[in-house]
Amino acid sequence: MALFSLLVAIMVERLKLLPKSWQLESFLDLYSANLFGKQQLNSEAMMALALLLPAISVFVTTWAVSGLLWGGVSLFLWVGISILCFSHQKQRTAFKRYMQAACRGDSQACYHFAEELDCKRAIEAVSESDLGAKVGQSVTWLNYRFYGAVALYLIFFGPAGAVLYCTVRYFADLSHQESLELPLVDKVLALLDWLPSRIFSFGYVLSGQFSQAFSSWRKLGLSLGHSARDIVTQVALAAEPRPEASATPICVQATLALLQLSKRNFILLLTTLSLLTIFGVVA
Repeated sequence: MALFSLLVAIMVERLKLLPKSWQLESFLDLYSANLFGKQQLNSEAMMALALLLPAISVFVTTWAVSGLLWGGVSLFLWVGISILCFSHQKQRTAFKRYMQAACRGDSQACYHFAEELDCKRAIEAVSESDLGAKVGQSVTWLNYRFYGAVALYLIFFGPAGAVLYCTVRYFADLSHQESLELPLVDKVLALLDWLPSRIFSFGYVLSGQFSQAFSSWRKLGLSLGHSARDIVTQVALAAEPRPEASATPICVQATLALLQLSKRNFILLLTTLSLLTIFGVVA
Protein backbone atom coordinates (compact mmCIF):
# COMPACT_ATOMS: atom_id res chain seq x y z
CA MET A 1 0.00 0.00 0.00
CA ALA A 2 2.93 2.31 0.62
CA LEU A 3 4.04 2.34 -3.02
CA PHE A 4 0.55 2.85 -4.44
CA SER A 5 -0.22 5.58 -1.87
CA LEU A 6 2.99 7.43 -2.67
CA LEU A 7 2.39 7.33 -6.42
CA VAL A 8 -1.18 8.63 -6.08
CA ALA A 9 -0.14 11.33 -3.60
CA ILE A 10 2.66 12.56 -5.87
CA MET A 11 0.33 12.66 -8.88
CA VAL A 12 -2.30 14.65 -6.96
CA GLU A 13 0.36 17.03 -5.65
CA ARG A 14 1.91 17.61 -9.07
CA LEU A 15 -1.48 18.26 -10.68
CA LYS A 16 -2.50 20.61 -7.82
CA LEU A 17 -5.81 18.81 -7.43
CA LEU A 18 -6.11 19.46 -3.69
CA PRO A 19 -7.34 22.98 -2.78
CA LYS A 20 -5.55 24.93 -0.08
CA SER A 21 -8.40 24.51 2.41
CA TRP A 22 -8.02 20.72 2.17
CA GLN A 23 -4.28 20.57 2.78
CA LEU A 24 -2.86 19.22 6.02
CA GLU A 25 -1.57 22.58 7.22
CA SER A 26 -5.10 24.02 7.04
CA PHE A 27 -6.44 21.17 9.19
CA LEU A 28 -3.58 21.60 11.65
CA ASP A 29 -4.34 25.34 11.88
CA LEU A 30 -7.89 24.50 12.96
CA TYR A 31 -6.68 21.71 15.23
CA SER A 32 -4.18 23.92 17.03
CA ALA A 33 -6.47 26.94 17.38
CA ASN A 34 -9.62 25.11 18.50
CA LEU A 35 -8.22 22.41 20.77
CA PHE A 36 -5.22 24.11 22.33
CA GLY A 37 -4.38 27.76 21.65
CA LYS A 38 -1.07 29.52 22.19
CA GLN A 39 -1.27 29.71 26.00
CA GLN A 40 -1.89 26.02 26.57
CA LEU A 41 0.97 25.03 24.29
CA ASN A 42 3.44 26.61 26.72
CA SER A 43 3.00 23.52 28.89
CA GLU A 44 5.20 20.53 28.06
CA ALA A 45 2.36 18.11 28.80
CA MET A 46 -0.09 19.92 26.51
CA MET A 47 2.56 20.32 23.83
CA ALA A 48 3.30 16.59 23.94
CA LEU A 49 -0.41 15.87 23.64
CA ALA A 50 -0.73 18.26 20.69
CA LEU A 51 2.15 16.51 18.91
CA LEU A 52 0.92 12.97 19.53
CA LEU A 53 -2.87 13.23 19.30
CA PRO A 54 -3.18 13.35 15.46
CA ALA A 55 -0.83 10.37 15.01
CA ILE A 56 -2.58 8.37 17.74
CA SER A 57 -5.97 9.11 16.16
CA VAL A 58 -4.73 7.93 12.76
CA PHE A 59 -3.15 4.81 14.28
CA VAL A 60 -6.37 3.87 16.09
CA THR A 61 -8.44 4.52 12.96
CA THR A 62 -6.08 2.42 10.82
CA TRP A 63 -6.30 -0.43 13.32
CA ALA A 64 -10.10 -0.16 13.55
CA VAL A 65 -10.68 -0.37 9.78
CA SER A 66 -8.09 -3.07 9.14
CA GLY A 67 -9.59 -5.83 7.01
CA LEU A 68 -12.86 -4.04 6.22
CA LEU A 69 -14.07 -4.55 2.64
CA TRP A 70 -11.08 -6.80 1.90
CA GLY A 71 -8.65 -4.04 2.85
CA GLY A 72 -10.31 -1.41 0.67
CA VAL A 73 -10.99 0.94 3.58
CA SER A 74 -7.38 0.68 4.73
CA LEU A 75 -6.16 1.46 1.22
CA PHE A 76 -8.46 4.48 1.02
CA LEU A 77 -7.13 5.71 4.37
CA TRP A 78 -3.50 5.25 3.31
CA VAL A 79 -4.08 7.12 0.04
CA GLY A 80 -6.08 9.93 1.66
CA ILE A 81 -3.53 10.60 4.39
CA SER A 82 -0.65 10.39 1.91
CA ILE A 83 -2.33 13.01 -0.29
CA LEU A 84 -2.77 15.31 2.71
CA CYS A 85 0.82 14.89 3.87
CA PHE A 86 2.36 15.48 0.43
CA SER A 87 0.36 18.57 -0.60
CA HIS A 88 2.56 21.66 -0.21
CA GLN A 89 1.38 24.24 -2.70
CA LYS A 90 2.77 27.14 -0.63
CA GLN A 91 6.37 26.09 -1.23
CA ARG A 92 5.70 25.24 -4.86
CA THR A 93 4.14 28.65 -5.46
CA ALA A 94 7.06 30.46 -3.80
CA PHE A 95 9.59 28.56 -5.93
CA LYS A 96 7.63 29.22 -9.12
CA ARG A 97 7.52 32.94 -8.33
CA TYR A 98 11.25 32.94 -7.60
CA MET A 99 12.02 31.36 -10.97
CA GLN A 100 9.73 33.81 -12.76
CA ALA A 101 11.42 36.75 -11.03
CA ALA A 102 14.85 35.36 -11.93
CA CYS A 103 13.87 35.01 -15.58
CA ARG A 104 12.85 38.66 -15.75
CA GLY A 105 15.93 39.79 -13.77
CA ASP A 106 14.03 41.15 -10.76
CA SER A 107 16.64 40.84 -8.00
CA GLN A 108 14.51 42.25 -5.17
CA ALA A 109 11.65 39.88 -5.93
CA CYS A 110 14.11 36.97 -6.06
CA TYR A 111 15.39 37.72 -2.57
CA HIS A 112 11.82 38.09 -1.31
CA PHE A 113 10.59 34.78 -2.72
CA ALA A 114 13.81 33.03 -1.68
CA GLU A 115 13.08 34.00 1.91
CA GLU A 116 9.55 32.61 1.57
CA LEU A 117 10.90 29.22 0.56
CA ASP A 118 12.43 28.49 3.94
CA CYS A 119 11.15 30.71 6.72
CA LYS A 120 13.42 29.15 9.33
CA ARG A 121 16.72 30.34 7.85
CA ALA A 122 17.68 33.53 6.05
CA ILE A 123 19.18 33.31 2.57
CA GLU A 124 22.76 34.40 3.27
CA ALA A 125 23.75 35.16 -0.30
CA VAL A 126 26.74 37.47 -0.65
CA SER A 127 25.85 38.40 -4.22
CA GLU A 128 23.22 37.84 -6.86
CA SER A 129 25.40 35.18 -8.48
CA ASP A 130 25.53 33.33 -5.16
CA LEU A 131 21.76 33.51 -4.68
CA GLY A 132 21.05 30.64 -7.08
CA ALA A 133 23.33 28.27 -5.13
CA LYS A 134 21.74 29.24 -1.82
CA VAL A 135 18.25 28.71 -3.20
CA GLY A 136 19.40 25.36 -4.57
CA GLN A 137 20.43 24.34 -1.05
CA SER A 138 17.03 25.43 0.25
CA VAL A 139 15.37 23.35 -2.47
CA THR A 140 17.28 20.21 -1.44
CA TRP A 141 16.34 20.79 2.20
CA LEU A 142 12.68 21.41 1.42
CA ASN A 143 12.63 18.35 -0.81
CA TYR A 144 13.75 16.33 2.21
CA ARG A 145 11.41 18.00 4.73
CA PHE A 146 8.25 17.86 2.64
CA TYR A 147 8.82 14.75 0.53
CA GLY A 148 11.75 12.55 1.54
CA ALA A 149 11.20 12.44 5.30
CA VAL A 150 7.42 12.08 4.91
CA ALA A 151 7.89 9.22 2.43
CA LEU A 152 10.31 7.40 4.75
CA TYR A 153 7.96 7.69 7.73
CA LEU A 154 5.06 6.52 5.59
CA ILE A 155 7.03 3.50 4.35
CA PHE A 156 8.32 2.35 7.75
CA PHE A 157 5.58 3.51 10.14
CA GLY A 158 2.49 3.88 7.97
CA PRO A 159 0.07 6.83 7.92
CA ALA A 160 0.49 7.45 11.67
CA GLY A 161 4.24 7.93 11.23
CA ALA A 162 3.78 10.38 8.37
CA VAL A 163 1.19 12.36 10.33
CA LEU A 164 3.46 12.47 13.39
CA TYR A 165 6.35 13.92 11.40
CA CYS A 166 4.12 16.45 9.63
CA THR A 167 2.55 17.53 12.92
CA VAL A 168 5.90 18.12 14.62
CA ARG A 169 7.19 19.96 11.55
CA TYR A 170 4.05 22.15 11.53
CA PHE A 171 4.52 23.23 15.15
CA ALA A 172 8.23 23.86 14.54
CA ASP A 173 7.37 26.19 11.64
CA LEU A 174 4.60 27.81 13.68
CA SER A 175 7.04 28.47 16.50
CA HIS A 176 9.40 30.26 14.16
CA GLN A 177 6.82 32.20 12.14
CA GLU A 178 5.00 33.59 15.18
CA SER A 179 8.08 33.86 17.43
CA LEU A 180 6.67 31.40 19.96
CA GLU A 181 8.78 29.41 22.40
CA LEU A 182 7.04 26.07 22.19
CA PRO A 183 8.57 23.39 24.43
CA LEU A 184 9.75 20.00 23.12
CA VAL A 185 9.13 20.80 19.44
CA ASP A 186 12.69 21.44 18.27
CA LYS A 187 14.11 18.51 20.25
CA VAL A 188 11.48 16.11 18.97
CA LEU A 189 11.94 17.28 15.37
CA ALA A 190 15.72 16.90 15.64
CA LEU A 191 15.18 13.36 16.94
CA LEU A 192 12.74 12.52 14.13
CA ASP A 193 15.13 13.94 11.52
CA TRP A 194 18.26 12.18 12.77
CA LEU A 195 18.03 8.87 10.91
CA PRO A 196 15.85 9.85 7.90
CA SER A 197 18.19 12.72 6.99
CA ARG A 198 21.11 10.30 6.85
CA ILE A 199 19.17 7.76 4.80
CA PHE A 200 17.88 10.37 2.37
CA SER A 201 21.24 12.12 2.01
CA PHE A 202 22.84 8.76 1.20
CA GLY A 203 20.53 8.74 -1.80
CA TYR A 204 22.43 11.81 -3.03
CA VAL A 205 25.61 9.74 -2.81
CA LEU A 206 24.06 7.16 -5.16
CA SER A 207 22.42 9.77 -7.41
CA GLY A 208 25.41 12.07 -7.94
CA GLN A 209 29.21 11.98 -7.85
CA PHE A 210 29.81 9.02 -5.58
CA SER A 211 33.34 9.59 -4.29
CA GLN A 212 32.98 13.23 -3.25
CA ALA A 213 29.45 12.77 -1.91
CA PHE A 214 30.36 9.63 0.05
CA SER A 215 33.30 11.40 1.63
CA SER A 216 31.01 14.23 2.73
CA TRP A 217 28.30 11.83 3.94
CA ARG A 218 30.79 9.77 5.95
CA LYS A 219 32.16 12.86 7.66
CA LEU A 220 28.76 14.41 8.43
CA GLY A 221 26.39 11.46 8.60
CA LEU A 222 28.41 9.48 11.13
CA SER A 223 28.74 12.49 13.42
CA LEU A 224 26.25 13.37 16.15
CA GLY A 225 27.01 17.08 16.13
CA HIS A 226 25.66 18.07 12.71
CA SER A 227 22.09 19.13 12.05
CA ALA A 228 19.85 17.38 9.54
CA ARG A 229 19.90 20.43 7.28
CA ASP A 230 23.70 20.54 7.19
CA ILE A 231 23.89 16.87 6.28
CA VAL A 232 21.29 17.06 3.52
CA THR A 233 22.55 20.27 1.90
CA GLN A 234 26.28 19.60 2.19
CA VAL A 235 26.04 16.07 0.80
CA ALA A 236 23.87 17.38 -2.05
CA LEU A 237 26.45 20.05 -2.86
CA ALA A 238 29.21 17.44 -2.89
CA ALA A 239 27.14 15.13 -5.11
CA GLU A 240 26.36 17.77 -7.74
CA PRO A 241 29.23 19.89 -9.10
CA ARG A 242 28.38 23.57 -9.33
CA PRO A 243 27.74 24.55 -12.97
CA GLU A 244 29.28 27.57 -14.60
CA ALA A 245 27.47 30.82 -13.94
CA SER A 246 25.43 32.23 -16.79
CA ALA A 247 25.39 35.83 -17.93
CA THR A 248 21.87 36.44 -16.60
CA PRO A 249 21.44 38.80 -13.59
CA ILE A 250 20.19 35.96 -11.39
CA CYS A 251 21.90 32.65 -12.15
CA VAL A 252 19.50 29.73 -11.79
CA GLN A 253 21.83 27.03 -13.13
CA ALA A 254 22.92 25.92 -9.66
CA THR A 255 19.30 25.89 -8.46
CA LEU A 256 18.17 23.75 -11.39
CA ALA A 257 21.12 21.37 -11.00
CA LEU A 258 20.32 20.70 -7.34
CA LEU A 259 16.63 20.43 -8.18
CA GLN A 260 17.39 17.73 -10.76
CA LEU A 261 19.57 15.94 -8.22
CA SER A 262 16.68 15.98 -5.73
CA LYS A 263 14.34 14.55 -8.36
CA ARG A 264 16.81 11.74 -9.16
CA ASN A 265 17.11 10.99 -5.47
CA PHE A 266 13.36 10.72 -5.02
CA ILE A 267 13.09 8.48 -8.09
CA LEU A 268 15.77 6.29 -6.50
CA LEU A 269 13.65 6.13 -3.34
CA LEU A 270 10.58 5.06 -5.32
CA THR A 271 12.61 2.47 -7.24
CA THR A 272 13.97 1.02 -4.01
CA LEU A 273 10.46 0.93 -2.55
CA SER A 274 9.22 -0.87 -5.68
CA LEU A 275 11.88 -3.57 -5.28
CA LEU A 276 11.12 -3.95 -1.58
CA THR A 277 7.44 -4.29 -2.43
CA ILE A 278 8.11 -6.91 -5.13
CA PHE A 279 10.18 -9.02 -2.73
CA GLY A 280 7.60 -8.68 0.04
CA VAL A 281 9.73 -6.65 2.45
CA VAL A 282 7.25 -3.74 2.42
CA ALA A 283 3.50 -4.22 2.18
